Parts: sequence; C-alpha cells; structure tokens
Amino acid sequence: MIKLIASDLDGTIVDYNHHISKENLKAIDDLHTSSTDFVICTGKTYALSRDFCKNFHASYGIFGNGSQIINLQTGEEIAKKILSLEEIKTCLSIAKKYHLHVHAYTENSILTEKLLYMDLRNSILFPNQIKIQLVEDLSTYLTKEKTPILKLVISSPSSLKRVKEELEQTVHLTIVSIQKYGNYKDTVINKEYEYLDISPLAVSKGSALQTLGNYLHLNKEEILSIGDNLNDIDMLQSSGIGVAVQNAYSKLKEVATYTTTRSVEEGGFAEAVYRFIPFPEESLK
Repeated sequence: MIKLIASDLDGTIVDYNHHISKENLKAIDDLHTSSTDFVICTGKTYALSRDFCKNFHASYGIFGNGSQIINLQTGEEIAKKILSLEEIKTCLSIAKKYHLHVHAYTENSILTEKLLYMDLRNSILFPNQIKIQLVEDLSTYLTKEKTPILKLVISSPSSLKRVKEELEQTVHLTIVSIQKYGNYKDTVINKEYEYLDISPLAVSKGSALQTLGNYLHLNKEEILSIGDNLNDIDMLQSSGIGVAVQNAYSKLKEVATYTTTRSVEEGGFAEAVYRFIPFPEESLK
C-alpha cells in the first residue's frame, strides 16, 4: 500500500505556463481524504514553494533538489545541507573563466549580479515570495557576508557539457544539467538555455526521499514518486513506484515504472494518483 506520494512541481503538477489543471487540483484535494502523505519534491527553494505548500496542504517538502527537508505540518526542519565558501568560490571561478551567468539561492533570497535566466524567471513568477538581491560581484559579496548558500545555478544559451566536466574534476558536488530547449523552452522569459544546478555532495531528490522515508519509518515499496525532468531520475529509482508524466524527458520514462497517457496540462499527475491510490468511491464524488 502506498503511504507517501512525492511529486515534482514544474512540468508535473504545474504546466509550463504556470497553470494547474482542474484534474490535478482535484487529485490533490482527494489525497487529503486518504491516509497518504503528500510531499512536494522540487528543485525550488522553500521560499519559492511556500505558497504551493500552503495551497496544496502538503505534509512535507523536499526543496532545492534535496538540500532541505521540512515538516510542513510543524515547521520542523528535518535536514539541511549548504555549500562551503571554498566550494562556491571554486565554482564561481570556473564560471567566470567561461563568462557564464551565476546566481545563488539562500533560504529566502536569490543573489545575482544580473537577472538573466532562471533568476529572471523566478523574479517574474514569484515577485512577492522571494527577495532578489543584485550584487556587484558574487564572490566578493559571499566572502564578506558569509551568507549560507543552498545551491548555485550556472546558466548559458549553449552547451555546458565542458563546464560540467571541469567542475566534476575539480569539486566534489552534486551537479545536474537541465536543458530548456525545443518543447522545454522557457516561455516565461522566451529563452532557450541550459543550466547546471549545483548542490552539496550527495544532495538529490532521491537521497532526500530516502531520508524522509527513514524519518517516517517507511520502506521503498510504500513510496510513489512522480516527475518529468532529469533531476527526478533518482527520485523515481528510490520509490516503489516511479511515474513519469507523458511530457517527461525520455531518459526519465526509461526508468519509470509507469508513464501516464496524459501530459501535465491534461492532468498526468491526477492520472497517476487515481491509478495507484485506492479511494472510497463516495469520496470521489
């Protein structure tokens, strides 16, 4: 019996125009009539996800691709990992060598030298949820202020394969590459780009889900996860049932237990919920 559903947000519950289908909203409401815990598992920080958590009445949240786990019912912080200043400065140095854009996430803000990619997107979508702080030089600022950083994002309009390889040879961190090309183009800022999501070593949605499962005394077979992107791969692999929505990347579909026939816009999340969670018939009316 599934006791916990962990779901990604963007591209899984929320579509690329930042809209949530009525089918997905109903499925979330119906989950609260079951004994199943609903967990938001996202690359976004808690500051960017707070309103979703409240509106969805989620039980727990995994944020920053696993850098932070919060009990949303009590406010307890179950786990948190941050980047060291030395790791940050090494990443910034490599990014600077290639003239790349970088922004950093604190618990409540985004630090950036200029709004360009995901930081620009988040400033448009979440103007009231998170503080955008423009700094003259990230490395200098962080050296002086010693602000705790959950993750860094390096962005470019072209391939970052070479940069990722150099980072992996230089620092021991979790580095995930995300492409926003073609069907996955960022329609909010009307740009195609690639970015590297950089977190502390061993931070991932999958490892965080395992930590939460242990905290709740659940085994793998009692967990179902749903996603669409490459940073969801190990989350699906850490679950008894791993679901890819129809619009997911092909690499995610390859590891999924089940791929929905519906996309995020059509209620792919809802399809997964009703397929694997038994609801009393009267509760669905």
